[in-house]
Amino acid sequence: MTELIDLPDGELFGPESPGYDAVRRPVNLAFQDRRPKYVVRCRSVADVVATLAFARATGERLVPRGGGHCFAGRSSTDGIVLDLSGLDGIAVAADGTATIGAGVRLGQLYAALHAEGRTLPAGCGPTVGIAGLTLGGGIGLLGRKYGLTCDHLIGAQVVLADGSVVDCDEDHEPELFWALRGAGGGQFGVVTVLRFATVPEPMATYLVARLPITAPEELLSAWQRWAPDAPDDLTVKLVVASEPGRPLEATLIGASLLAEGPTQELLREFAEPAALELRRMPYSLLKEAFDDPRGLPAIRLRSEYFSHSITPETVEDLLTALDDGPAGTRDQARELNFHAMGGAYGRIAEDATAFAHRNERFLLEHVGAASDPWVDTSWSIAHRDGSGRVYPNFPDPALDDWATAYHGANYPRLQAVKHAYDPDRFFDFPQAI
Repeated sequence: MTELIDLPDGELFGPESPGYDAVRRPVNLAFQDRRPKYVVRCRSVADVVATLAFARATGERLVPRGGGHCFAGRSSTDGIVLDLSGLDGIAVAADGTATIGAGVRLGQLYAALHAEGRTLPAGCGPTVGIAGLTLGGGIGLLGRKYGLTCDHLIGAQVVLADGSVVDCDEDHEPELFWALRGAGGGQFGVVTVLRFATVPEPMATYLVARLPITAPEELLSAWQRWAPDAPDDLTVKLVVASEPGRPLEATLIGASLLAEGPTQELLREFAEPAALELRRMPYSLLKEAFDDPRGLPAIRLRSEYFSHSITPETVEDLLTALDDGPAGTRDQARELNFHAMGGAYGRIAEDATAFAHRNERFLLEHVGAASDPWVDTSWSIAHRDGSGRVYPNFPDPALDDWATAYHGANYPRLQAVKHAYDPDRFFDFPQAI
C-alpha cells in the first residue's frame, strides 16, 4: 500500500493499517462510522500535492480535514481523507503577523500566541481547526470587538486541484483571497498555510450566570433586544436547555474586556450579583475555562441568522417544543443557543469578503441528539422569523435555497472564482459552489 502514493514526508493509512481506526474518525461522533479508503497524514505541502495527483489519476474522492468538526460530515469520506494535522507550524513575527499551518488546532494556537502576548478572535473548542474556522468566517468571544477570524487573514498558501501551489493576498490572486474569507472550506483548493494579523492579548472577564426561568419569554425577549447592541467589549450568549425530567434552564455565557464591576453593572438586567460568576484572567486562560473535556457527541445542529427579534408568539412556540414530552419519556438533551452578533462584525461591507452575513443581529442554534426530530421542528418554528441566512461553518444538508442561505448576493462572484480555480469541480460535495 505504501507505494500507492509517493509521500515525501507523510504517512498513509488503509483499513489494514495499525492506527487506522484512530485516524479515520472525525471529532463529531455522528460520522464515526465512515471508513475512508485511505487516510493520508500530511507533513508537508509536497505530501498534499502528491495526494491530489493520486486522487486525480484514480478518480478517488478527496476531502481535506483540519479539525474534523464539520456538522455535515464534510471532513469524512469513503475515499481519501487528507489529514492536515501534521502541518502544525506556528511562527509569530515581531510585528504580530502569525504564520500558521493548516493543521493547527485552536488550543495549541492560543497557547503559542499567548507566549508572544498576542491572540486572534476565534472560537473556543481546543480541537477545532484554525483553517476550517477561518474559511467559513469565524465567530467567537472577541468577534464583537475585533470581527471575524477571516477579517484578520492577510494571506494564504493554497494547493489547487491541478497541483499548482499559489500564494494569495490582497495583491496576489486577489479574487481567490476574497473567496477564502468566508465561503467555507474545501471549495477552491487545499489551504496549507494561513497568515494572520494578530491583536494584543487582552485581559478578559469570564462570565457565567445561571438564571431562574420563571418567565422564559421575557428573558428571551430581553436578551434579543440587549445583547446585539451591548458594548463591543461584551459578548454574551444565552443557552436555554431542556434536560429529560427537569425544568428548563437558562444560562448566560460570555466574556467581557471590562473589569468585573462594569461587567456586573451591564448584566444587572439579567442577573443578581450573587448569581454571576466573574473571573478576571488573560484571554487565553478564559478560552481554556470554556473547554468541554467531553468532546463532541453525536449531535445534530441546525441554525439561522436573525435580523430582528423573534416575535413573542414564536418564542412561546419554541419553548413549548423545547420542553415537549412528559417527564421520563425523552432521554435526549436539547438546547437553544443564541449568539449575539453586532459590533465589529457589522462594520465591514457584505461584499468586502465572501462572508455575507454582516448585518445580522444574532444567530440561533437548535442542538439535539442526531436522532431527535425536535431539531427540525424547532428550526421550522424559528424560521418563520429568520433572515434565511446560515453561517457557512454550520452547514445544513436540509436547506432548500442553500446558495442564498450561505452566500447571499456574493454567490455569483463565488461561482466565477470557482470556475477560475477549479473548473473541473475536483473539490465537490453537496452544496459546494
